[in-house]
Amino acid sequence: MTVGIREAYRRALDGCAAQVQRVGPGQWRDPTPCSGWDVRTLVNHLVQECLFVPELLSGRSVAEVGDLFEGDLLGDDPVKAFDVAAAAAVRATAPPDVLGRVVRLSFGDVPCEEYLTELFADALIHTWDVATAVGRPVRLDPELVRLCTEWFAGAEADDTQALGEHPGTDPLTRLLAAWGRHG
Repeated sequence: MTVGIREAYRRALDGCAAQVQRVGPGQWRDPTPCSGWDVRTLVNHLVQECLFVPELLSGRSVAEVGDLFEGDLLGDDPVKAFDVAAAAAVRATAPPDVLGRVVRLSFGDVPCEEYLTELFADALIHTWDVATAVGRPVRLDPELVRLCTEWFAGAEADDTQALGEHPGTDPLTRLLAAWGRHG
């Protein structure tokens, strides 16, 4: 990545925050492109991911964190919950040695850089999901789309989601199709 993963993750969260902040009071129950999820459920998922970051980067395992972040994490102010959780996640990625750490996930240990890359991709795609759910066109940061596309192309994807199966389309459309979205 030409942009470091910490910066890419921060920028993806910033873009997502901009969309979350624009969700209207009557739009939290609108369906999203994520099957079975409404906007509130999707944002709750993102908050949960963000809240795990400081815990996991401090050396705790998913098992040790347990069900601490289960249930409704949004309360009466979903925007504030997202902003607070995203800021905590970004702060947790700041230490100079963070990328050398190992993150203890439910399926095994992974390098921190890999963990943050997955979080970055999730935040970027879900930015599009939130905007789409509430009927707003969104232009994702082209540099982040390129970085995510490069990462996804290098990751092991099943044949039905391979980026190469969407030739001749712009990078965002190809990336969205690889993630099962139609942009």
